[in-house]
Amino acid sequence: MRVIGLMSGTSFDAIEAAAADLTLDGDNILLHPLGHLSVPYTPDLRELIAAALPPAATTIQAVCALDTEIGQAFADAAVLALHGLCDSEADLVACHGQTLHHWVEDGMVRGTLQLGQPAWIAEATGLPVVSDLRSRDVAAGGQGAPLVAMTDALLLSALPGTPAALNLGGIANVTVLAPGAEPLAFDTGPANALLDAAVYHFTNGTETYDADGHRAAAGRTSPELLKVLLDDAYYRRPAPKSTGKEHFHLPYLQRALDAVPVPCVEDVLATLTRLTAITVADACRAHDVTQLVVSGGGTRNPVLMDMIAEELPGVPLRPSDDLGLPSMAKEALAFAVLGFLTFHGLPGALPSGTGARRATLLGSITPGLSPLRLPAPAAQSPRLLRITP
Repeated sequence: MRVIGLMSGTSFDAIEAAAADLTLDGDNILLHPLGHLSVPYTPDLRELIAAALPPAATTIQAVCALDTEIGQAFADAAVLALHGLCDSEADLVACHGQTLHHWVEDGMVRGTLQLGQPAWIAEATGLPVVSDLRSRDVAAGGQGAPLVAMTDALLLSALPGTPAALNLGGIANVTVLAPGAEPLAFDTGPANALLDAAVYHFTNGTETYDADGHRAAAGRTSPELLKVLLDDAYYRRPAPKSTGKEHFHLPYLQRALDAVPVPCVEDVLATLTRLTAITVADACRAHDVTQLVVSGGGTRNPVLMDMIAEELPGVPLRPSDDLGLPSMAKEALAFAVLGFLTFHGLPGALPSGTGARRATLLGSITPGLSPLRLPAPAAQSPRLLRITP
């Protein structure tokens, strides 16, 4: 089955599209990547998303417009992937959408909202679309995140020791697979969220991220600011847990800087980079991780990667590319896997990772141009993900 996966994370800079041929072979999923591409949001749409994100106020009209415009942007990306990666042949699109709000109270997720009306994708491609993949897990008592844990766990199951997968997007999340234990997955805290917000703020919008970590490399960590940031109660909560830009945003950082002024912008960025490295390392040490497989936009920041390595001496870091999953496309491919599982009647979330009462089928299916025909439900859930060349 040929599936296109579409993903835009909490950094909301672009839509990542990846295509793969997926096959069930007993208790294995065979995944053959066909390629991936990145489609940046237009500046106008990016500004509209930013203006609607918490803690900003918004309107129902703005939410409706965003649902349409994001859906159209995802449809454009799906068409590009269909013709550019799949030779115009595919069976299914799996779309994460764009998270606008992840509603967490006292560690419990009450709801989650991803915009991007899937009807636009179905109409543009003619293909069925699996979307709204988080809500069912939330309804079952789970965090609805991190959903990449299913793909991570299937991929890590072939590795020795206690491997973990780390994704560095706007928020950092890890999946840990200890011998004889159920997989554990949770958000460790901010990866690029505070860094990007700080760069955008301090450059008056002329820059959106710290390219190659150059600004952080020119600064020094402020122990006082770091102490204030690390005092956040989120880091002390047990897993499963999840967070987002509803918590880690510019006003959050500004409150910390009001308490501990740091006049040098580069020092602020160095401190925020160190914050990510420490919180990731603390999470890995707490679960005796022996190797770390890394993916996401943060892998392109050598300063961040060096700091994580410093905080985790003796724990090898390797890109997910080493295992056959391109690090910049891993999340899009992970959602392709989730759409594939849903289409075959298989659960896509791990209760041990999200905290749900049970493993649930994820998402809603929007039919394409042809009548919707689902395959017979698979007989068993997969235990291993094998990447085929």
